[in-house]
Amino acid sequence: MHRWKRNLALPVTMAAIALGFLITLQAHTQKNVSAAEQISAERMTQMKSVMSNSQAQNIKLQGDQRTLLEQLDAMRKQVGTDPQLLAQLKQLQILEGTQAVEGPGIQISIDDRNKKILFPLGTDDIARLINTLKFAGAEVISVNGQRIVGSTAIVLSGSSTILVNQVPINRAEGIPYELNAIGDQNTLSDYFTKLEATGLKLNGLTVSITRKIVRIPSYKGAYAFKQAKPVITET
Repeated sequence: MHRWKRNLALPVTMAAIALGFLITLQAHTQKNVSAAEQISAERMTQMKSVMSNSQAQNIKLQGDQRTLLEQLDAMRKQVGTDPQLLAQLKQLQILEGTQAVEGPGIQISIDDRNKKILFPLGTDDIARLINTLKFAGAEVISVNGQRIVGSTAIVLSGSSTILVNQVPINRAEGIPYELNAIGDQNTLSDYFTKLEATGLKLNGLTVSITRKIVRIPSYKGAYAFKQAKPVITET
């Protein structure tokens, strides 16, 4: 009988050890499950908090957008009715050349079609004439209907065609040049006569200067700034 008990003791012991291990494993697993559930719950709470904050920020941004749109609309309406702002806008359009203008000034006609002329009017000559008028205080200038602006280029295309603002202003057989300038008529006429007209006439060109109310068209080209960007200053 003692031998039977000894034979039974080992399996019972092994079973007890296995049962204890399973119970310990189950408790440990349950603890891990509980910890995982707690972490998941905390993450869910955090996600809900983040989502709630995002929704609140989104609502605020939408409100800010509506406010800014309303302010922009109000400013546009104000520009459309405020005489001072409209006057400033017109001044800016005149400065950039997109507004046709008229005023007292001079009209200069230059004819280089005389076959005896050794040196017809060239691009450098036209640029020099424009600079002389600017030096004399001309506010607005045009050459054969082309408004002179900051981006105006006066170049030669081919052997004899002169381009102003990329538009041909003469023909191969020649054509009279007409320069219009708005400004003080006496100053413009005196400067151009002394600095340019005398030399042009000596070269055989026909030159006439008329004081009148001149009308100068707007610049028909387009402004495009690819590299230049406005400087934002901190207030």
